[in-house]
Amino acid sequence: MDDKPRSGHEVIQDYLRTLDGSPGVYRMLNAASEVLYVGKARNLKARVANYARPTGHSARIARMIQETASMMFLTTRTELEALLLEQNLIKQLKPRYNVLLRDDKSFPNILISSEHPFPQIKKHRGKKSEKGAYFGPFASAGAVNRTLNQLQKVFLLRNCSDSMFESRTRPCLQYQIKRCSAPCVGKISAEGYAGLVEDAKRFLEGKTTSVQADLARDMAAASEAMEFERAAALRDRIKALTQVQQSQVINPQGVSEADVVALHLEHGQACVQVFFIRANQSWGNRDFYPKTGAGAEAPEIMEAFLTQFYDDKDPPRLILLSHTLDNPDLVAEALTARAGRKVELAVPQRGEKAELVENAVRNARESLARRMAESTTQNKLLQGLAEAFDLDAPPRRIEVYDNSHIQGTNAVGGMIVAGPEGFLKSQYRKFNIRSEAGANSDDFGMMKEVLTRRFERLLKEDPDRKTEMWPDLLLIDGGAGQVSAVAEIMAELGVEDIPVVGVAKGIDRDAGKEEFHRPGERPFALQRNDPVLYFIQRLRDEAHRWAIGAHRAKRAKAVSLTPLDDIPGIGAARKRALLQHFGSAKAVARAGVEDLQAVDGISQAMARTIADYFSAKG
Repeated sequence: MDDKPRSGHEVIQDYLRTLDGSPGVYRMLNAASEVLYVGKARNLKARVANYARPTGHSARIARMIQETASMMFLTTRTELEALLLEQNLIKQLKPRYNVLLRDDKSFPNILISSEHPFPQIKKHRGKKSEKGAYFGPFASAGAVNRTLNQLQKVFLLRNCSDSMFESRTRPCLQYQIKRCSAPCVGKISAEGYAGLVEDAKRFLEGKTTSVQADLARDMAAASEAMEFERAAALRDRIKALTQVQQSQVINPQGVSEADVVALHLEHGQACVQVFFIRANQSWGNRDFYPKTGAGAEAPEIMEAFLTQFYDDKDPPRLILLSHTLDNPDLVAEALTARAGRKVELAVPQRGEKAELVENAVRNARESLARRMAESTTQNKLLQGLAEAFDLDAPPRRIEVYDNSHIQGTNAVGGMIVAGPEGFLKSQYRKFNIRSEAGANSDDFGMMKEVLTRRFERLLKEDPDRKTEMWPDLLLIDGGAGQVSAVAEIMAELGVEDIPVVGVAKGIDRDAGKEEFHRPGERPFALQRNDPVLYFIQRLRDEAHRWAIGAHRAKRAKAVSLTPLDDIPGIGAARKRALLQHFGSAKAVARAGVEDLQAVDGISQAMARTIADYFSAKG
């Protein structure tokens, strides 16, 4: 008697008897109950009946059907609800046959704050909780920094923090190099600065021509009044504004606000390019490489990309696409609901919009070609790494660990991740050292804490190692002592099957003379010109950079802390108000209840809490 579990069309056929024509979401699972695919349907019965047919499927769908041993269903009221539920489940379950967007980074904006009489212009990333005018998104931090640099030359807005602004007694270097109007020391009136702020907002809204005309008119007036110094300053600002316009490679006249989303698909790999157009200017572009679900077609990839990409971002009013979707109206409805206003999807065939899409497609094609070439090189390096360290196979996930501290203060552990696709920066982690190991400058103790926290969590979340979060190789910055300690830690955690290699500086601590240590084996070195050696150096240096950066950020934060941060009920706004009023935390500590009440936002009860806190501290 054959006890082999049933799978494929027969299993799917059995579910038809219990289904109706409701909209909903279905999951296809294999014999091990692993989710293979999550899909949505306007009519569940009709969709499942399609899968039950023995022929007429693409190779990808045929493989998926053959592996299916069971299905799960969730009905919804509308197809839109089914689409939203589908994307949530895909993000949560990451099924093998679904298209997956692997980049979940937010995009930076420019913020002109409105919580200060002299607003600050700065880069902002994350939740838009601060009051002010936001402009974006920009494709990268570099694109924002370049724009901010240009805006400072043209509009002379301050970029210093409010506390720095309040403490200035003379102009800073930004004023000397003509990138700030020095409102901190009264070099410009509140009215004059407000005019600069409005000009900057108009520029970021795309009203460049009117801003330039106003500056030209003011320059002519200053010349006629023989205010030649002011006229020269206005001339320099006009020149800077012209340079800004010339630096914009793409300046679409007929598209004020849009994202251009273009796909190139080749050999089962996909690249999606997104160009951000705001205020008739291109604010940069970003490339994405979604997993194609073992061979999905272009319409499915585009639809999945759009719904996942805009899941946590506000879509623009217009999205220009390189490919048509299977369900354009449904996707537009979902994005409209997300934005709270109408969002239009279009596949332009001619004119300026079509040229924008063609440009994005060309960028996608070139980016994918570069990535495929880099991937070939990366695979060779991973193969070389496997041979050098006697691994069973080229590693799919390498984790590299390093610690950073200064005599035990602000100790931080860092973990970086690399694989066939290069550095996986979304997988990087930093660990604030909580134990006494940090204070005692105990590198072994710090490494033990980091690895224990990392693998205890991994064992809890994925004990059966079903996900791709388990490493194939651990690289440690250190020699035989560190490797022996790490091997002991891994054995205590019950994960001693993961290879561990220590990278020691070698003779004279010279790059190129590194020695490699493995538990219970003699150290060895690679040839100085071996590409694998350069690859390992890059991995180690990236881990060092990441740990140092985390340590510096923690140290900078610690420097800015004051005793006010420890008082219950004192947040950023009240702290700022107290420091602006009294000048320092020491002055706040000496102040009486009545003096504290004179500060905006400080009630009698809060004033008493502050006074009692400092009284108890002595």
